[in-house]
Amino acid sequence: MNYETTVRSEQAEYVGDSIETAGETQSKRKWIIAGLVLLGLIVAIAVAYMLVSSGAESADDREEQAAAITVISPGQATIDGEIVANGTLAARRELPVGVAGEGGRVVSVPVDAGDWVRAGQVLAVVDRSVQNQQVASAQASIAVAQADANLAQANLDRALQLVERGFISKADVDRLTATRDAAAARVKVSQAQARELSARNARLSIVAPASGLVLERSVEPGQVVSAGSGALFRIAKGGEMEMMARLSEMDLAKISTGVSATVVPTGSEKKFSGQIWQVSPTIDAQDRQGTARIALPYAPELRPGGFASATIASGTIVAPMLPESAILTDAQGNYVYIVDGDNKVVRRAVTTGLVTNDGIAIIDGLDGAEKVVLRAGGFLTPGETVDPRPINASEG
Repeated sequence: MNYETTVRSEQAEYVGDSIETAGETQSKRKWIIAGLVLLGLIVAIAVAYMLVSSGAESADDREEQAAAITVISPGQATIDGEIVANGTLAARRELPVGVAGEGGRVVSVPVDAGDWVRAGQVLAVVDRSVQNQQVASAQASIAVAQADANLAQANLDRALQLVERGFISKADVDRLTATRDAAAARVKVSQAQARELSARNARLSIVAPASGLVLERSVEPGQVVSAGSGALFRIAKGGEMEMMARLSEMDLAKISTGVSATVVPTGSEKKFSGQIWQVSPTIDAQDRQGTARIALPYAPELRPGGFASATIASGTIVAPMLPESAILTDAQGNYVYIVDGDNKVVRRAVTTGLVTNDGIAIIDGLDGAEKVVLRAGGFLTPGETVDPRPINASEG
């Protein structure tokens, strides 16, 4: 009995110790878990603080690293309008010269293309051997008619003396008077025929209708010509030239006669001053263009049929002026980048106008007070923050 009691007592103590040890272990585990949770919170807070600080620093860095962009405020400028056009050179008044008479075989051509001629100067001579004989015959006919007229007048004078003595009747006098008048008329007819033949002979010589420069010669000695041969010579009256500039409807409406222009022939650097003397009253239905004719003085470089370019004054306008580097173009048209009050890049559509040596006029889209990005606009995007660096318009 005592042995069993002792055993149970020992077992009870052992069980009690085990329960106590298990309780202590669970308590420690709870504290460890709580510590780990607290440590995790502390770490999370530290990481969040670092991220927030890093973000703020990055924002500050971005602000400090904003691209420095040159901007310009163009203001308003008075611009001399110019229109650039192309066209061909021609004689201002071209005179085609051909056969005025019956024609014949050409025996000589004393002038050539490029020669200066005066009004009435002989350009080509046509053979007139047959016509000369006709003139000689006509002159002989005049002599015959004049002799008949002289005889008729003498007969009438004698008859008048005999009438007073009663030997000749009044009827005889009238008949002699009629004979005399008919003879005088035949003299006039013969003279008229002779003058006609002389005039025909004179027309056989092809002469210049006015002074000027021979542009073209299309006849040679020995050639048979007639009224149907067309123009044998072409003459620029007075040597005056012109440029026939082709302009759009819009540009044509901006100019008028008397406006000055500068013409440069292709292949030459020499400039020639002229004035518009005629503006086409019609527009070509095919290309919607008209012609402005620019009068020019003679110069060897101005060759009819050649190509040339013209710069025509078209008044003045007041508008902002930008250098070409500030204007960008894409599928939507022309535009510029401006910097707003928050230093943000903003796209602005513009309409360009006159192009001059000082820049391009902006006729719509700007009032001149904006800060326009001067260069490197192609590397910017709308909404981007930049650091604007203004310069004067005169420096741009």
